[in-house]
Amino acid sequence: MKKAKRIISVLMLFSTAGLYGCAGHQGNDRALQQANADFQKVKEDTNVLRGAPKDVIRAGESLARAERLSTYWGSGADVNHYAFLSSRYSAIAREHTQLMLNQEQLAKSELERQRLQLELREAKLSSLQQQGKWLEEQMVALVTTQTDRGLVMTLGDVLFDTGNAELKPSANRTVLKLVQFLQLNPKRTVRVEGYTDNTGDEAANLDLSKERAQAVADVITDLGIDEGRIQVEGYGDQFPIEVNASDRGRAKNRRVEVVFSDEKGLLGAKR
Repeated sequence: MKKAKRIISVLMLFSTAGLYGCAGHQGNDRALQQANADFQKVKEDTNVLRGAPKDVIRAGESLARAERLSTYWGSGADVNHYAFLSSRYSAIAREHTQLMLNQEQLAKSELERQRLQLELREAKLSSLQQQGKWLEEQMVALVTTQTDRGLVMTLGDVLFDTGNAELKPSANRTVLKLVQFLQLNPKRTVRVEGYTDNTGDEAANLDLSKERAQAVADVITDLGIDEGRIQVEGYGDQFPIEVNASDRGRAKNRRVEVVFSDEKGLLGAKR
């Protein structure tokens, strides 16, 4: 009787071990199936193969190791470990690929933006070339004097507040025409000359005249003209064009003159 009970106990023990083994194999099978499915997806995706080939190789190697271990008894933990690694490498491959695709999209967008900017510049250049003759005629109309220094355009006192060297916003339209003219005539250079009336200290007037001429030159360079094409001079209250005895005469003398070179870029002599 005791012997029969012992045999039954042993059979029950093997039966229980078998159940645990089946459960373990089922868990391993699920992990392997998931790892294999993940690997097949990345292996067949051309973008992943292009963007993360090393991760795909690692996923395949880990999956192969998990499959080899699954044939050995008692290696369930190792099977799960390498199956997990394979799935993780497949996920990393997808993440790296998405990052690559995002970067490619950004690069494509940047190229498109640059292309549109180029088209805008070309359209603007074409428009400027079409308007070039008209603009040059306008500039010549603004030039008030032909001197031994060359053609001279006078920017009057209304461009500045009294005693101030900062250009008023209303001056920008006049300066913009000058800039457009220089853009259409890239060989021409200019000399910007500042003048004041005789009110106040002579040294202060000289400084103010230079500052006003420089303010005009700064706007020209800010709008894209190379500073090497621009000279700046200040003459203070020298070389008045009207008598300083009246407000009108003094207003005429407070001015900035822009002297243009010839078409070869040669400027006339300074005063």
